Amino acid sequence: MAAPAVSELGGGVSNTVLLVESNTRRFVMKQALGKLRVKEEWRADRSRIFRESAALRKLAEYFPEGSLPAVLFEDRDNFIFAMSAAPAGSLCWKDLLLNGEIRVETAERVGELLALMVGVSWREPAWENEFGDQTIFDQLRLDPYYRATARRHPDIAPAAARLMEESAARRVSLAHGDWSPKNFLVDASRVMAIDFEVIHFGDPSFDSAFLLNHLLLKSFHRPEWADLYAEAAARFWEKFIAGVPREGWIEAATLQHLGWLMLARVDGKSPAEYLREAEIRDRVRRFARELIVAPPDSVAEVFGRRRERALRRQEG
Repeated sequence: MAAPAVSELGGGVSNTVLLVESNTRRFVMKQALGKLRVKEEWRADRSRIFRESAALRKLAEYFPEGSLPAVLFEDRDNFIFAMSAAPAGSLCWKDLLLNGEIRVETAERVGELLALMVGVSWREPAWENEFGDQTIFDQLRLDPYYRATARRHPDIAPAAARLMEESAARRVSLAHGDWSPKNFLVDASRVMAIDFEVIHFGDPSFDSAFLLNHLLLKSFHRPEWADLYAEAAARFWEKFIAGVPREGWIEAATLQHLGWLMLARVDGKSPAEYLREAEIRDRVRRFARELIVAPPDSVAEVFGRRRERALRRQEG
């Protein structure tokens, strides 16, 4: 029997991820890193890997077949677990978006999956008891995205402190913590969500903002597709907000997070790798600060402002 082929997948900055393929099996092994692969010092508790596997097992009871990896086994001593792989030929949604393959059906499905996760866990004590600890969320999101960014923008730093305080009080459902296009694998019409290492019981508006932020940032990187990114954002938001409990604060909270998440991708510990030109980073920075200082009233207004700025620049 031939030895299995092992190839490294993109594990981001926080994990080593390997694809194992043989004649009979195809699966993924994931190991959490204690020190993340970034320039600045950034450490996180490696046991987060087992919160991820626990969440995948529990959510599998509610999610459609094929929309989550199935947990196969765990190696507790080495902070590893194995899971089923997406179908061969599946493509990362981030790569599709960056290449101009912007299908609103995918955005809709991503919104539906987020709404499903929020809905099944909404104010449920069992979910809060198991996933209520927010240590990893603090280590991997609040500190590198909000505190680190606020230190570089001291004039608006109090707004970040208020946001973190208000968000901490919104403990209403599961939050994925990395609801990003890189964490969706697309196979025809099916979408698989992955990378649940930051999952916790908390503020779901962080996730909705996280996804919208990535679509917004890509409109700065590839302005020729800005209208398509805006349409994808609108369809994601439509499906998400339709599927969660009707709470008046969710859109406003999403918009509060959005400005800081956007600013963090140029001035936090994990800058977006495709925003290379200083001029584009400065445009993102100015737009993000505007969202923080003068918050919009709706998600639609955010992308409307973005389109306005782009038109002005073309005319000027």
